[in-house]
Amino acid sequence: MRAAFRTGAVAAVAAAALIMTGCSADAGSEGSADDPVELTYWAWAPNLDKVVDLWNDENPDIQVTVNKQDGGDPAITKLLTAIKAGSGAPDLIQAEYQKIPTLVSSDALADLAGTSAADLSGEFPSGVWDSVTLGGDALYAIPQDTGPMMFYYRDDIFTQLGLTVPTTWDEYAETARALHAADPAKYLGTFSSNDAGWFAGLAQQAEAEWWSIDGDAWGVGIDEEPTQKVADYWGGLVEEGVIDNKPMYTPEWNAALNDGTQAGWLGAVWGPGVLSGNAADTAGLWKAATLPNWGSDASNGNWGGSSTAVTSQSKHVDAAVKFATWLNTDPDAVQALVTETGIYPASTDAAASTLSEAPEFFSNQPDFYDVAADAAQSVAPFQYGPNVNVAFSAYNDEFAKAAESKTRQAFLDAVAAMQQITVDDLESSGFTVAD
Repeated sequence: MRAAFRTGAVAAVAAAALIMTGCSADAGSEGSADDPVELTYWAWAPNLDKVVDLWNDENPDIQVTVNKQDGGDPAITKLLTAIKAGSGAPDLIQAEYQKIPTLVSSDALADLAGTSAADLSGEFPSGVWDSVTLGGDALYAIPQDTGPMMFYYRDDIFTQLGLTVPTTWDEYAETARALHAADPAKYLGTFSSNDAGWFAGLAQQAEAEWWSIDGDAWGVGIDEEPTQKVADYWGGLVEEGVIDNKPMYTPEWNAALNDGTQAGWLGAVWGPGVLSGNAADTAGLWKAATLPNWGSDASNGNWGGSSTAVTSQSKHVDAAVKFATWLNTDPDAVQALVTETGIYPASTDAAASTLSEAPEFFSNQPDFYDVAADAAQSVAPFQYGPNVNVAFSAYNDEFAKAAESKTRQAFLDAVAAMQQITVDDLESSGFTVAD
């Protein structure tokens, strides 16, 4: 159930900042080669400056300087400090989708709905576009990359044991049982309690709604049927012992990917980089498929992805939009992003034109990016909230206990605890939480 709380004027103002327009500065964009508009761009993607050099060479009237940041969270903290101080923010920032509500509620982003960026909606899958509009009429960023979830499996082991690739979660459970029965040392995957974004993607696929906007209030729906279904499913498999319960990204997990005791992984489109880095000796043995579904209708979740946003302190909104549009939709720019930074483009057409050859690690699967495109197109809408960091931290804490206990009920209890912690934090921060 969604808890109902009502707070005072502070909460109403904070929530209203989220559902109305962001603060937009002077939208001037005029410049010349002799007196160019100079934009600053905070980002952490590797080699992004090499991509921006292409823009600067062709656009002497608008010059962009990349200010490399340590990562997503430090950059957001730094931006919020500048917003609170009233100065010091860049013109543009690389913003992960889950951080956008936090930035909007702090009045850190310009609303781009009145600019040419509003015409870009058809360039991106609807689920990704919703992430930058928060499901409303405002537009807070231009999507850059996305992380549709995918199922990776050891094709050689599947062939050896006569296993078929699961297309539903019921089939996934049966395949997990068959694999573990054939070789008790092997698992089809692991339930990982150390990455809330992974679990959020699985809940998104089940059409969960962890946060929602209701008038001037936030709704919190973590402990509801979709997420309960996902938790119950994985808790049951862990309790049964046919799925591992050890965290990802540990030396033990890496070793299991290498030796075949982890014969599957629920990852995302960027998975080839993880597998090639952690299990290099298994190149050519893996294949990718779309995520198993709960029913006959295709649905998917995202794990990762970011956008390019214009900050509320920028005095050159139109120029920033012009650059951000080029960066994320122009075929040459997107090709450079793919080559230099290794992203999976959010733009549907750009992804199709730039990703024609499978990653080297998946040279045995020429249609890798066709599978990825199917995965990207079926991503379900998912609303993040202003305290995503609190909910994600609660996931790590509560599901660590659940994974250790290995009981279905403990997984359901973890969801309920996440809900309560998230609601309590919103309330204590001055937000209204609706029924």
